[in-house]
Amino acid sequence: MNELSLNNPSIKGLGTLYVVATPIGNLSDITLRALETLKAVDAIAAEDTRHTSGLLSHFGISKKLLAVHEHNERQSAEKLLLQLKAGENIALVTDAGTPGISDPGAVVVDFVRKAGIKVVPIPGVSAVIAALSASGIVQNGFLFHGFLPASGAARRKALDILKTQTVTLVFYEAPHRIIESIVDMANVLGSDRRITIAREITKTFEMIYCCTLCDAEAWLKADANQQRGEFVLLVEAAPIKDAGGISEEAVRVLKLLLVDLPLKQAVKLAAEITNEKKNILYDFALQLKQLE
Repeated sequence: MNELSLNNPSIKGLGTLYVVATPIGNLSDITLRALETLKAVDAIAAEDTRHTSGLLSHFGISKKLLAVHEHNERQSAEKLLLQLKAGENIALVTDAGTPGISDPGAVVVDFVRKAGIKVVPIPGVSAVIAALSASGIVQNGFLFHGFLPASGAARRKALDILKTQTVTLVFYEAPHRIIESIVDMANVLGSDRRITIAREITKTFEMIYCCTLCDAEAWLKADANQQRGEFVLLVEAAPIKDAGGISEEAVRVLKLLLVDLPLKQAVKLAAEITNEKKNILYDFALQLKQLE
């Protein structure tokens, strides 16, 4: 068993599972800690061993590779657990990005953690954060949904559930579904909402484009190349409803009370102090909480 030169001692007699983020395109984005970990572990559990072999070869690393993908994740977790219990240290990687974030990995992590194995994250590149950082979106907070359902009906149902969210909505999408998803977003969320389309983040043909949902389909269709690659889609938040006729003083009082009190108690006191209707204050308080 190799000794990891990391400040994360294993549980006595057991190995450690390292969840390692890898580059999403530009290999130079790999972290020094990720390289150190991949060099030191006994084996690497990979979504696609051929893909990971290329990454390891680039950095001069040679390791035993174990296949762990969406079709065998549960069975692989059981095998990995045996190796971890035998004292081996294992790195878990996917083809790009962080395991468990719209990629295989969560099943393995949950399984071995419940068995008492230490799990250590090795953070790195994230397409979500990269896209947000370059979008210029200043809305408070975001909701990462990942991939929408492949079927149209299920996709529209998912969007319908999300359409009232007052935070930026973030999705991943594949090139063969990008047009259909954009059309559904415009129809369900509202065509006047702004969208930032981040394509091929960190790769040679990286592109970040902002427009309204009503213009996004035409932009994508104007050049077939703009429909290629992996997408991160950032959709403008739903507008915050007004205070429903609540007085400025009632809004001020409610906000002050919400700082130190539970929502229901704050609403009750605000209604007593300002003589506003409790149900209206409650609805407005929920909106305020969503923005925290």
